[in-house]
Amino acid sequence: MTPVPGVPGSGTPLGPIDPQRFTTCFNRRPFVIRHRLAGHPLFALPRLIELARRLPADRVEYNAGDVPVSLDPRDTPRTGLSVEETIRRIEECRSWMVLKNVEHDADYRALLDACLDQLRPYTEPLAPGMSGREGFVFISSPGSVTPYHIDPENNFLLQIRGTKRVSVFDSRDRQVISEPALEAFFGGANRNLVYRDAYQPRATVFELAPGDAVHVPVAAPHWVENGPEVSLSFSITFRTADSDRLEILYRMNHRLRRWKLPPAPVGQSPALDHAKYVLFRAVRGVRRAVVRRRDARHDRY
Repeated sequence: MTPVPGVPGSGTPLGPIDPQRFTTCFNRRPFVIRHRLAGHPLFALPRLIELARRLPADRVEYNAGDVPVSLDPRDTPRTGLSVEETIRRIEECRSWMVLKNVEHDADYRALLDACLDQLRPYTEPLAPGMSGREGFVFISSPGSVTPYHIDPENNFLLQIRGTKRVSVFDSRDRQVISEPALEAFFGGANRNLVYRDAYQPRATVFELAPGDAVHVPVAAPHWVENGPEVSLSFSITFRTADSDRLEILYRMNHRLRRWKLPPAPVGQSPALDHAKYVLFRAVRGVRRAVVRRRDARHDRY
């Protein structure tokens, strides 16, 4: 078995995977798997401080964790603490922090790859072309909230320390997220969404403890509330050909709506979806060719 980076003599980073459950649920609805990374040395606070120091400033996001489930990103409160102070005082400073793209560090990249390499034999028959591997570490004070939002990638959220409650909604449920909201997100809008209490009964809720991991499908709305202890989580994400195509279709619909041409919802007409996908790729190819020719002319002078 492939050893877990940083833990000599250990087994694979994820626990046994049920192939039937994976096939039935992957990128359709959330489900739980197990992992073996609780207590891993890469998630000790001193090591995370070291990582935060090395990451570019725009790859470290942090703010007050005592926020509502529905939060306009312009209203996100700050704490006035530095990155290092936030991590050192995470138990009492009521903060939320994410270290983004930790794969730029070789040790975290090795750990991310070990996890995703174990998942790939299960994802590839269902959604070929695993790419864009990225890792995110969440460091949160007791009781802090991650507001209602969506993400463009396939995600497995691994709980390392503490507990958290994760509410995941169906991306196909138009009572909790509309087509225009999905189009706006993939067209460049902020990931945060407007949450209403009436949505909550429509969620699938998971109580995660160390060793648990939940799969969040592409663009599935979700929000998170931490338990009474410091929480550490490792989010392992990736793209596929299917997720790239979905993003392109929503971006095309976003443009059509801006041009006052109400688009057919994604998935309603396979023929229209195919035409929009082909058109987008053709336009993008022309633009790239124009840029290459312009750059080549510039290089000659």
